[in-house]
Amino acid sequence: MLATLRICALLGVSLLATVASADYLDTRNEFRTTQPETVEAMVVLVPEFDGAIAAPEGWPAATATQFQRALEAQAFTGALGEQFEILAPSGLESQRLVALGVGAGQSLPRADAESVGAALATLLSTRASSTVAVNSSLLPQGSDQSSTVAALAHGADLANYRFDRYKSAPEPRPAQTYYWLTATPNAAEERYAELRALAEGVFTARELTNLPGSDGYPAAFAEQVRSRLEPLGVKITVLTPKQILEEGMEALYGVSRGSQHGSHLLIAQWRGSKAAPIALVGKGITFDSGGYNLKLDANSLLAMTGDKAGAAAVAGTIEALARQRVPIHVVGVMPLSQNAVSGTAQLPGDVVTSASGITIEIANTDAEGRLVLADGIWYAREKFEPLVIVDIATLTGSKVRALGSDYAAVFSTDDNLVASITEAGELTRERVWRLPLGPYEKIIDSTVADIRNTGSPGAQAGAVFLQRFAGETPWVHVDMAGNGRYDAASQPPLTGATGYGVRLLTEWVKLYAKAPAE
Repeated sequence: MLATLRICALLGVSLLATVASADYLDTRNEFRTTQPETVEAMVVLVPEFDGAIAAPEGWPAATATQFQRALEAQAFTGALGEQFEILAPSGLESQRLVALGVGAGQSLPRADAESVGAALATLLSTRASSTVAVNSSLLPQGSDQSSTVAALAHGADLANYRFDRYKSAPEPRPAQTYYWLTATPNAAEERYAELRALAEGVFTARELTNLPGSDGYPAAFAEQVRSRLEPLGVKITVLTPKQILEEGMEALYGVSRGSQHGSHLLIAQWRGSKAAPIALVGKGITFDSGGYNLKLDANSLLAMTGDKAGAAAVAGTIEALARQRVPIHVVGVMPLSQNAVSGTAQLPGDVVTSASGITIEIANTDAEGRLVLADGIWYAREKFEPLVIVDIATLTGSKVRALGSDYAAVFSTDDNLVASITEAGELTRERVWRLPLGPYEKIIDSTVADIRNTGSPGAQAGAVFLQRFAGETPWVHVDMAGNGRYDAASQPPLTGATGYGVRLLTEWVKLYAKAPAE
């Protein structure tokens, strides 16, 4: 269970604020005006400079001279992400002194600060430094020091996450105590508390996505989300397979027909206001064999524990918003199925009737994500009458071939919605790129049913299919295939689930809620 945020009292003459660690982390963060008497590592944030750079005030002359000469010898310029390390610095009790470049400009963009914080955490995770002081005094006067420092700490948190629950003898997690030195520690702590809540949502999404199919099946996924979100005041509703059929959601129900783990529908409602809700719908295929259109590539099959990343992103977003106590009404709808093969499994050529009454030809059992989303979108629209619907899914290989993993694809007819989600993507570096919906309206036409679940081009076929179920409600489809899982080191460094979508959607919800009504 994730730990709740805790704010400690002011200590001594130095303004100090502390946020307790989540269970996912063994690190600790303090924000203060003065440095502790001894730390094992001292980090100095160095803005880009041309010529000479002054050392922080209060340093011994020997330390300042060594610092300046070392930077000159290294041709260190303060460029973003640049690092330089001095061992056993003169005049300091610290074992190492690290210069960390933060680039030019009056303020460091949030995403850049997070990247620098992640790089710092990566460096220190290989060093025996349990106490670290990060000095921000060289940042330009007038810069928003508190937000920069909070974002640095957030980036370090994201980099320090480890998925190790299945390790019999897991390696020790990073366990540093960070002292973030800033002129405005209370403001930095307040901003960090908001980002820490966001990080905990990301960790939840990563954890859920990383779960193997035998542990993360629909009912288990729903109960894990319940255990994490209900204590925060989130209303959780779970529909069983029988209830799903009673609602007429054959498209959702049918995907799990071949599995002993029947489909479930998970609804998480954060009622931060009495206004009509914003609806988030996430694809939750807890394992995808492809059904009778079986996936034949072993590596592709192995990655199919990640086909629930959309639902995990929605769960993590609701958690982050609830932890931040945002005054916004948000509902997350997560249709959950396990796509398996058996004598009862859905067959290619079958026809199912969605809850909206639209009949669907199952032209390919491996195009199952849009089936569960069809009924999930319908449920969100009919039961909650939301202001807007955003669905998010690891939906198509076509999207990966078009955009790779640096951008998710977005589809919508609403230019303002696309603009706002693009803005949120730039802010968080969970970037999106708009792809066209038209002129593709007929690519999912069927000769035996109203529509079929395949078409070409593939990413557009998925989007056009889902658009049918949004009705007149403003709607955006996010195809995050390729974004939800990394199998190699990245920045921040991680393997497996990325938690993509939590930061994007959390910031987008707040941007959308602030936008003036048209």
